[in-house]
Amino acid sequence: MQHPSKTPHADPFRAFAAQPEAAGLYDPEQEKDACGLAAVATLPLVRWTARWPRRRALLLTLVCLTVSQALSVLAPNFAVLSVARVLCALTHGLMWSVLAPIAVRLVPPGHGGRATTAVYAGTALALVAGNPMTALLSQTWGWRTAAAAVMVAAAAVTLAARLLLPVLPATTTGPTGRVSRRRWHRNRALATLCGLTLVGVSAHFMSYTYIAVVIGEVTGTATAPVLAGFGVAGLAAMAVFARPLDRWPRPVLMTALAGLVAAFAGLAFVAGGDPRPVLGVVGMLAWGAMSTALPPMLQSAAITSAPEDPDGASGLYVAMFQAGIVTGALAGGARLPGGDGPGASSRARAAIFGGVIVHGRRGCRRGRWRHGGGGRGNRGHATAAGPPASRDRQARAGSQQAAQA
Repeated sequence: MQHPSKTPHADPFRAFAAQPEAAGLYDPEQEKDACGLAAVATLPLVRWTARWPRRRALLLTLVCLTVSQALSVLAPNFAVLSVARVLCALTHGLMWSVLAPIAVRLVPPGHGGRATTAVYAGTALALVAGNPMTALLSQTWGWRTAAAAVMVAAAAVTLAARLLLPVLPATTTGPTGRVSRRRWHRNRALATLCGLTLVGVSAHFMSYTYIAVVIGEVTGTATAPVLAGFGVAGLAAMAVFARPLDRWPRPVLMTALAGLVAAFAGLAFVAGGDPRPVLGVVGMLAWGAMSTALPPMLQSAAITSAPEDPDGASGLYVAMFQAGIVTGALAGGARLPGGDGPGASSRARAAIFGGVIVHGRRGCRRGRWRHGGGGRGNRGHATAAGPPASRDRQARAGSQQAAQA
């Protein structure tokens, strides 16, 4: 389940730690702390910005990303670099909470799943193209140059969002303008979905955190080509599942989960002995394909499960995803020194995802999110998109007229 918060990149903290004056100051646990901070901050920020137009909430996160990268470029010491990292982490969850609902509101009825998948395609592209590019910049001209490139890209995206996106009024305010208070614990479908997300993401990141070690032990080949194939397989899987996700969300979700079980079972069979390049690579590609295709499916289901508050439901899902990253990384770190190896980890993940499938099927039967991102008759879009599509089109037209004026 590749996610932007764990996309490999030229990390300024690691680069700074390599400098003589920074010796002994780098703490690898800060990476997990950033994800933990995002998980804690997501829901309060979603509530705080609930009455804001969606474009304003998105712009806040993009501005914070741009400023954090600027601080990284100019950072004279670890203290300033830490502030930059915290600023980026604070609004990271909010960004991913509002992006998918915005995308759903911008497309015609029945295209919600495809819109959410298009948003997540950026994470797979970051793994395939963005990571090598920033790594090359860092190795050639230094990590500050890579951070500057990210800053320029973030600034350009911020400007484009301001000029091209409609205002998109908030969907959680009533006639009085007060924020609707939703009791998520009473939404059985959303609670089930978020619980399964926490468990599944934790299982995934038990090994994904140390994916280079897994690749070496199960394939015996170079890491870089397999990592590239991991990302390409994810892009291909999202392209294959995007359209069916709008028509048959439940079977598509169950298929992806079953594919993960098969991939982990295959890796468990390969691990523990001599590397088997063919079987190992096939298992890694299957893992990459299914784990990359799952997040848009799950977030689309979360949005649909709470039509009265899609942004809040999306925020709860993102918070559970971030918490799963931290939990999985900690669990993986605890297992690695024990020498269990990828075989034991893969068997554990296969068993966990088998349980996720069983409980996920029950949640599908009981919950409203079985209709996904817009099934036949446009039912999914009508519930997940918030205001009617006509209202959003009017908002876009008004925004364009204001820009022209």
